[in-house]
Amino acid sequence: MNDSSPGEGHVRVVGTAHVSADSVREVEETVREERPDVVAVELDEGRYRQMKGGTPDDIEARDLLRGNTVFQFIAYWMLSYVQSRMGDKFDVKPGADMLAAVETAEDEGLDVALVDRDIQVTIQRFWRRMGTLEKMRMAGDLLFGVADARGVGAVLGIAVGVFLGPLVGLFGGAVGVTDLLLTRTATAAVLGAASAYLLYTVASFSLDGDDAVLAGLGGGAAIGIVVGFGLGLGTGLVFGILGSLGTAIVGSLVIGVLAGVVVGVTAGAVLNAFGLFAPAESDADYEEFDMAELTDGDVVSAMMEEFRRFSPGGAEALIDERDAYIAHQLVALRQSGRHVVAIVGAGHREGIENYLAHPETLPPMESLVGVAEKDGFPWGKLLGFGVTAVFIAFFVLLAMAGVGNERLLTIFGAWFLINGVFAAALAKVAGARWTSALVGGLVAWMTSINPLLAPGWFTGYVELRHTPVNVGDIGKLNELLSDEETPIVDLVGQMFDVPLFKLIMVVAMTNIGSIIASFLFVTYVIPVIASDLGGVAGVANLMFEGARNSADLIWRSLT
Repeated sequence: MNDSSPGEGHVRVVGTAHVSADSVREVEETVREERPDVVAVELDEGRYRQMKGGTPDDIEARDLLRGNTVFQFIAYWMLSYVQSRMGDKFDVKPGADMLAAVETAEDEGLDVALVDRDIQVTIQRFWRRMGTLEKMRMAGDLLFGVADARGVGAVLGIAVGVFLGPLVGLFGGAVGVTDLLLTRTATAAVLGAASAYLLYTVASFSLDGDDAVLAGLGGGAAIGIVVGFGLGLGTGLVFGILGSLGTAIVGSLVIGVLAGVVVGVTAGAVLNAFGLFAPAESDADYEEFDMAELTDGDVVSAMMEEFRRFSPGGAEALIDERDAYIAHQLVALRQSGRHVVAIVGAGHREGIENYLAHPETLPPMESLVGVAEKDGFPWGKLLGFGVTAVFIAFFVLLAMAGVGNERLLTIFGAWFLINGVFAAALAKVAGARWTSALVGGLVAWMTSINPLLAPGWFTGYVELRHTPVNVGDIGKLNELLSDEETPIVDLVGQMFDVPLFKLIMVVAMTNIGSIIASFLFVTYVIPVIASDLGGVAGVANLMFEGARNSADLIWRSLT
């Protein structure tokens, strides 16, 4: 394409498939034939340095405290993994077309322009623009290998189950959940987990890794259901170890999660049956393309549109905004009188050419950079401030109802302790240093009352002070995930040796520990430490009394 005004330079846009060997040859031939003033490539500074063998950018510890950094790296990892899988299918290294453009330009003595937006900005905006349902669908694909409604249902079921579990423990009696049922369920869970580990250990001597895992999980589940739940054997031992509170917690959480997953997966299957969720693309779908088809812009554009149907907001950040950003750079080069050959992905070609033909339609550059703001009402911030207000009101109203300082201090101490123990323990399970786990545990009480903060950020901050994490770790993870021979248990161990994966798990497990602790505190701990106040119902009545006393005090002050 050579759209330009008199006195300006001109731009030719070459659309390539990032995993196509034909694209590499086309790029080399075009650059040598055209010999432009500038070869513009769809790269930013960081990816260019990495492609040339430089050291990838590290994650700065302070950036983690700004929130969502780890989630953005997860999104970047997922996108990189998909492209890596396609590259394996066609035996071409992803990005080979861009590398060919750069190396050919250097061989010919031509200037190179990096015209793509910084990848960190793109991923941040991609993550912010994705909807909650889209993120759950992506999580379902990663966790269960199912990206349709069944995967969403499973992820949603687990999340709902964690909320539902404490309610089962509190109000289960009204729907027939007895103490015996909770005890047998907890026994089944404990016996099943212990049996699964022992069976896996034994099976690993004679079976391959994955088969040993399946044997362990299947045998453990059978023993737990038949022996622990059906026959009730081991209930006394489990009750003696966990105690009444621990048994109620484990039993109700297991019931809640199982109920949530069953309902979620069933609902997902129904949605699939009615065609309300498009099935995920399988590996066979990739194999249907031959090289000629893959390099055709229409096919690549069709793949882009499929992604747009999956995530309209994500496609806007990943495709549309980058079209406009790259077009801005190319328009500036054209206005400087340069002859430019631009090497971009085939899915971007049409959008960029439209902007080059009609530059007046380009959105302002400032709207394409910086932190993306979510459209609509800020429900997340409202929830964060609401939870904080409720926590403060809880103690204020109890004080206004006449509850003594000693009792209030006991309640706060229990809140501090349970949040700290769970957050620090799960961080340590994920491999955190003792200092990192301790920091996460110490701030967990504070961050749990404000969903806009997270103890995992602070745990990750300390981890990053000792262990560098950079974009290059994503390539290591992709290599591990592409290895279909390594047993799952060994694969997970190898992934934990990669700093990025370990950081993600440490941050996530710290946050999960704090979330679990918050629900356990409200549903199990308060009834125990406030039993002489009437349990949850008694505390609620005291809060109402405190509200009346506060209203009376305010009224007397005003009158």
